[in-house]
Amino acid sequence: MADKSPSILPSLWSDNPFADLRKEMDQVVENFFGKNKLLSASEGEGFLAPSIDVVEKDDNIVLTAELPGIAENDIDISIQNGVLCLKGEKKMEKKDDKDNYHVVERRYGSFQRSMRLPSSVDEAAVAAKFDKGVLTVTMPKKPNTAPAERKIAIEK
Repeated sequence: MADKSPSILPSLWSDNPFADLRKEMDQVVENFFGKNKLLSASEGEGFLAPSIDVVEKDDNIVLTAELPGIAENDIDISIQNGVLCLKGEKKMEKKDDKDNYHVVERRYGSFQRSMRLPSSVDEAAVAAKFDKGVLTVTMPKKPNTAPAERKIAIEK
């Protein structure tokens, strides 16, 4: 006896009140900002905002960024006018026409993160390495750039 129950996938998406709410919210955002794939992930593409950590040590500042699934040659790091700029792109793997995708939740597209560097950073000595999807940017401080402390008298 063949199972005549409907496929679970169509009912999962069409009868889900949260999916309906998401569609409505996407429509509100589109109406306010205009159609923008950076704000909507409903088409399988979405905004990539890599998670970063910035740690200041005695002799340098270290930025780490999680970039899973991004190839090293798709990452661009530059410094201009005291601003460190991290750009990249996660490219979608070529889909085979024979494949029958039901859900695509991974995000693809380009991203850009910028950070103003403190004047204590030696811009000429900034170095980067990429290992296992984690980018590490080391920004050495200039020698003798400890912040000067000055006591300020309170006027009466």
